Amino acid sequence: MSNFQNNNVEQDEPIENADTNGDTNENIKELGVVNSVGEFKSDILCLPIIGIIEGHTFGSPNEKTTKYEHIIPQLTSVEQNDDIKGLLIILNTVGGDVEAGLAIAELIATLSKPTVSLVLGGGHSIGIPLATAANYSFIAESATMILHPIRMTGMIIGAEPTYEYFRRMQDRIIDFIIRTSNADRDNILRLMNCTDNMSNDVGTVLFSKDAVKAGLMHEIGGLNKSLAKLYEMINERNKK
Repeated sequence: MSNFQNNNVEQDEPIENADTNGDTNENIKELGVVNSVGEFKSDILCLPIIGIIEGHTFGSPNEKTTKYEHIIPQLTSVEQNDDIKGLLIILNTVGGDVEAGLAIAELIATLSKPTVSLVLGGGHSIGIPLATAANYSFIAESATMILHPIRMTGMIIGAEPTYEYFRRMQDRIIDFIIRTSNADRDNILRLMNCTDNMSNDVGTVLFSKDAVKAGLMHEIGGLNKSLAKLYEMINERNKK
């Protein structure tokens, strides 16, 4: 009887470890984090936003996507979790759903805790408001950002109200960028509607130095600078 009980104890431990590993693997797959926010051991949450920003409809199964229904609960938890002192947003996105992107950006911009964004690879289209939403923004030296007018897919009704809706939606994006960065409205409009910078489209490719010069990003830097700045902001907040 004694040996039978010992065997049960030895079998239970791997099962518990398997469940823990399963949860961790699922979080890595779906959210890009090792543990959920409630289990996070660091005082900083690293939030990756990669691929296409997926909104009200599903993206292609062949595309890497960031789902806004995954991001929003994490941002809400950051605000409520006293163990998390700051947020680091890592961006490498081609853009995506405008309303989903703006929803995430507004939540980032209205967090009371220090936030820093870092653009790696690319922060294109609606990725620009996501980058400027943070209190301080960095762009890697090799990264780029693309400013262009909004694009729509699917059936479009060719009527005046449709074009007015497009204009007002684009104004929402521009207004947010101006509100959360040091960019000038006239310059943003000029870059957004440029016709001689991109071979097959309207808009402008901004390399890292160009993005800083335009006032979209604060400075060029990588992970070390981003973390140092975030901890500096956290320390300043604690002193206050």
